[in-house]
Amino acid sequence: MMIRSRNWSGPWRPTPGRLFGTGFVRFYQLTLSGFVGNSCRHYPTCSEFAYEAIARHGLWHGGWMGLFRVARCGPGGTHGIDLVPEALETDQRWFAPWRLWRISRKS
Repeated sequence: MMIRSRNWSGPWRPTPGRLFGTGFVRFYQLTLSGFVGNSCRHYPTCSEFAYEAIARHGLWHGGWMGLFRVARCGPGGTHGIDLVPEALETDQRWFAPWRLWRISRKS
């Protein structure tokens, strides 16, 4: 069974981790996001990036990607178009989440 997302139009498998992670991001979008303001320096926004990353790559990899993206969004950080990679690179393993940190690059 494939689910279509509000944030990301691609299909994804609804595993328990993905459902929890995307539900958490959606909860943030509906409640706290309005208080933070519309000031994201990237496209797509950090919450949309995290939602798509979790939907595509699962809670572990996508959660780390989303966390690193929020860290890059702060003062002195990157800006511009930063898309979720369609597939993980070969050196990105579950036991080395720091390898999921990547500098913003156009895809």
